[in-house]
Amino acid sequence: MATQSPFSLAAQALQQFGTSFKPPEWVMDETLNRVVLFLNHVLMQEPEAMRRLARQKGQRIELQWQKFNLKLSPTPAGLLERVQVDGFDLRLTVTDESPLDIATALMRGDKPSVRIEGDVQLAAEINWLIDHVRWDAEEDLARLLGDASAHTLAEMARSAMTALKNFTAQRRDFAPKKAAS
Repeated sequence: MATQSPFSLAAQALQQFGTSFKPPEWVMDETLNRVVLFLNHVLMQEPEAMRRLARQKGQRIELQWQKFNLKLSPTPAGLLERVQVDGFDLRLTVTDESPLDIATALMRGDKPSVRIEGDVQLAAEINWLIDHVRWDAEEDLARLLGDASAHTLAEMARSAMTALKNFTAQRRDFAPKKAAS
């Protein structure tokens, strides 16, 4: 009798939960506001990123994944704001359905699969941001906890991420191959 891996059971449960669970509208709205605040926090640490975004002011960017939809527009200051407009200049749709697949791709250092529609120049600028802008969590922690504590926590997090990447790589290498139908 073949037993099923607890990881595949967890992945199936997460998939079913993701398709049936819908949080209240106000929770989604506040979560998206916090995402925009976080993105702006990261952008403010990169002056070149802000200059590039400022050149795209007024453009309409739509980000989609399953039922989630976030509409953004670059401001003259080079930050992002949520907008409620019809249409888009650039639509980015994450095509991976499973949050686990997206997380695994990110752990490997890959980008999730995305369908791109719209303005090529704006898409190139967004791609540049994705490739070059990184959140310096250690710097933010240092402001709260001090340099030594922040460095220790960051090292622990990097070790955990390395272990998780190695684990997911092993799982992928030893995963049973699906039979062709």
